[in-house]
Amino acid sequence: MKNLKKIGRLLAIITLIPFWGCSTSIESYKNNKPNLSLEKFFNGKLIAHGLFKDRFNKVKKTFVVTMDASWKDNTCTLNEDFVYNDGTKSKRIWTLKKISENNYEGTASDVKGVAFGKIAGNTLFWNYTLILPEENNHLHVKFEDWMYLVDEDTLLNHSYMSKFFINLGEVILSIRKVK
Repeated sequence: MKNLKKIGRLLAIITLIPFWGCSTSIESYKNNKPNLSLEKFFNGKLIAHGLFKDRFNKVKKTFVVTMDASWKDNTCTLNEDFVYNDGTKSKRIWTLKKISENNYEGTASDVKGVAFGKIAGNTLFWNYTLILPEENNHLHVKFEDWMYLVDEDTLLNHSYMSKFFINLGEVILSIRKVK
C-alpha cells in the first residue's frame, strides 16, 4: 500500500512538471488598453458575480459580492460582503497601499502576511496566501489573481488556487462599478 501511495505521488509530480515555468509575465500586458488604475476602478460602490470551480472543473459555489472602496492618500479600504448560493455569508476588509508606481500591497484578516500586486497596462497580478476555515483547522491556500480591465466599468478576475503546487481550483469574477 505504501508503494502505491509513493507511485501516485510521483505520477502527480511528473504530470505537473510541464506546467512549471509556464507562467505569463505581467510585463507582457504593458501595452494593453485601457490602462488599469486601482485608484480609479476601486473607488466607490462595486458589485461582483462569481463562481468557484474545483480542480475537476466542477462549479461548487456561485456568489455575489457587494464592495465599497475609498482612498485616502495612497491607501484604500475595500469592504467586501459575500453572499453564496447556499445562503452563507462572509466579509473581508482589504487595506490596499500603493507602494510605488504600479506596485501595491494588501492586507486582510484572512490573508497570511502581505499580498503583493503589480499593474501592467490593463492587467493586475495579485499574489497572496488566503486562510480558509475548515472544520477543526485552517487551510492556507496560495492565490494568484489575474485582473483585466475590460472598460472603465468592468474588471474580469481569474484566480488560481493551489497548495504545495497542486491545483485546488479557480475563482472567476466579473466586477462592475455601480453608478
